Amino acid sequence: MTDQRWFYARGALAQGRWQSVVDSSTPGWAHTGIRVAELGAGESLELTETSIERIVVPLAGSFTVSYAENGIQSEQVLDGRPSVFAGPTDVLYLSASTTAVVRGSGRFAVCTSPTTDVRPTRYIAAAETPVELRGAGASSRQVHNFGTPQALDAARLIVCEVITPSQNWSSYPPHKHDENLPGSETRLEEIYYFESAPTRADGAAAPDPGASFGMFSTYSSPAGAIDINARVQTGDIALVPYGYHGPAVAAPGYDLYYLNVMAGPGDVRAWLISDDPAHAWVRNSWNDQVVDARLPYTNERG
Repeated sequence: MTDQRWFYARGALAQGRWQSVVDSSTPGWAHTGIRVAELGAGESLELTETSIERIVVPLAGSFTVSYAENGIQSEQVLDGRPSVFAGPTDVLYLSASTTAVVRGSGRFAVCTSPTTDVRPTRYIAAAETPVELRGAGASSRQVHNFGTPQALDAARLIVCEVITPSQNWSSYPPHKHDENLPGSETRLEEIYYFESAPTRADGAAAPDPGASFGMFSTYSSPAGAIDINARVQTGDIALVPYGYHGPAVAAPGYDLYYLNVMAGPGDVRAWLISDDPAHAWVRNSWNDQVVDARLPYTNERG
């Protein structure tokens, strides 16, 4: 049975006008956070706390972020995208000394981590986002690395998003990052925020797009006991404080997306992982396979 401490269906974490909120008030959680909301025309939401670094990520729609930093008012338009399956989006990293107001029309996420370390606020255009086609064959997926150490100077946050085409596996082989092992593994909390939709290949035939789903698994490591075996749909959230996580599987007929938010207690901001030794050999099988021809997903087909 799925451990309900670490998996939340859409709406279970609602607070006020936010559809989901994960932060330090969430039981067992300390280093990362996420907020998800949907705005209509003329609506806005405030981000009033400081000592929190943030990345504003349009999921569907376009937004304007007005922000104040060191007494200076600024504004940034985020062109966004029609859906998370339309390729990368532009994003805005807000330093830990910044407050902001988001307005626009559509759905957006705010990825967070508490810190007093102030790094430069930065706009990252969709065209600047490093797009990685990871794996091969049925393990092919598309990764948008806009918030990784190689792409962004942040204090603690590591953020990326993954598109997994119908019938493919991602977050695989199962891996963990729950110990600080210099040079080989970093201790990081991780949030998975999911969305699913009928596949772009022939999904127009789906009678009920809202029924789209995938599967996600997490299991125990020496760092702690955890058990998630969940059917995941748009708006669901999995928290991974420790343990091996993966695979995330896109069901036939449906594409799967997830936004990953990571940070930890250590001084090193790096995504260093250890594969489950029982399954690490699978990576070598990709050497004789090609990347799924459906990738990359871009806005041209969105």
